[in-house]
Amino acid sequence: MDETQFLTCIEEYQGIIHKICRLYRDTREDREDLFQEITFQLWKSLPAFKNEAKISTWIYRIALNTAIATFRKKKHAIEYRPVLPDLPEEQPSEELALRQERLFAALKQLDDADKAIITLYFEELSYQQIAAITGISENYVGVKLNRIKIKIQKLLIQ
Repeated sequence: MDETQFLTCIEEYQGIIHKICRLYRDTREDREDLFQEITFQLWKSLPAFKNEAKISTWIYRIALNTAIATFRKKKHAIEYRPVLPDLPEEQPSEELALRQERLFAALKQLDDADKAIITLYFEELSYQQIAAITGISENYVGVKLNRIKIKIQKLLIQ
C-alpha cells in the first residue's frame, strides 16, 4: 500500500478512529492528538500488515491499542464535563443529546478492555470480528458483552 492508498484508507475509516478518540479522550484537543497518534501508528505498522485480516480489523486493533497505551502512558484523569451544543429546532432533541452524553459518561467508566469490546459491538461487528480484534474467543465475547451491558445499565441508573 502506497501513501495515496493509505490516505484513502484513513479517510474511509476515519469514523472508526473518531469514535475511539471520543471514548478515550475528553477534550477536542486531546481527541485530535490521539487521532494523529493513531494515524502515525497505523502508518508505522503498515509494513507489518499482511492482508491476513480485514483492513478494518487491523485499524481497530491499532487504534484501540494506541488509545489504551497512550492513555496509560500519560495517565490522564477522565473528567466528565457534559457539553451540549446549541441545537437548532431540526436537530435531535436536547433530551436525546443528554441521553447520549450520559451513555458516553457511563462508557468512560468502564475498564479499557470493556470499552474496546463495547465500542466494537456498537460498530455492529460480529462476535467473530470482535474476537479477532481483541484476541479473545467468540464465546467469551458474548459473555463479556452481557456483563458490560449490565454494568452500563447500573451506571445509567445511578
